[in-house]
Amino acid sequence: MDDNNNYKLITSSNARSPFAESFRNLRTNINFAGLDNPYRTILVTSTGPDEGKTTTITNLGIVMAQSNKKVLIMGLDLRRPNLHKVFNIDDNVGVTNALIENLDPEELAQETEVPGLYVLSSGPIPPNPSELIASQRMCSLLERARNHYDLVLLDSPPIMLSDALLLANQVDGVILVVKKASTRKDHAKEAKEKLERVGAKIIGVVLNMVDMEGGDYYYYYYYSHGNEGGQRRRKPGKIASF
Repeated sequence: MDDNNNYKLITSSNARSPFAESFRNLRTNINFAGLDNPYRTILVTSTGPDEGKTTTITNLGIVMAQSNKKVLIMGLDLRRPNLHKVFNIDDNVGVTNALIENLDPEELAQETEVPGLYVLSSGPIPPNPSELIASQRMCSLLERARNHYDLVLLDSPPIMLSDALLLANQVDGVILVVKKASTRKDHAKEAKEKLERVGAKIIGVVLNMVDMEGGDYYYYYYYSHGNEGGQRRRKPGKIASF
């Protein structure tokens, strides 16, 4: 889906595509799952690199903003940032600056071409990303972001790095991205177990790169509703349990 690290924001450029419809279904399911207690902060992570995590969070952010929400995407992959490439924005200022200078996210967040969608890029890559992620200032930054925006989406590193686990129990829910024919089942299971051990609430798993009709990219969703039953596959938009 990407060409020379330039991601396609298909939900914006081709809103009628099956791909875009899949993300609208994902939005509906998230809203349904949080009917009584809406999710205000959601972490999007993956089992490993190059599984579609950043593409997922950017397109999810677009469809959420299209439903009249004020949405912030925060670049918390402080080791391998990509958000600034997706939106073609400045990465010289961002999360690391906000943490070091103790600034509000609104002061540094950049507007996108999508009304209601803002991006706080990662900023300069720090020498101590885990320490910054685990700091009290990070907790404060997330709380201030929550107060300023209807929804905050966190683009985190993969689960194989400790940063994602440090963030996972600070948010309302976690979405795990796995890639068809690439992510090993045991790695996905291990990622789920790691998240559960730190007390994270997994609200869904996105199966990326499923080509159902010979051309368009679809996403399947697995939604967590307790531990009863096995893992079942459904068409986009349907709820399934772990």
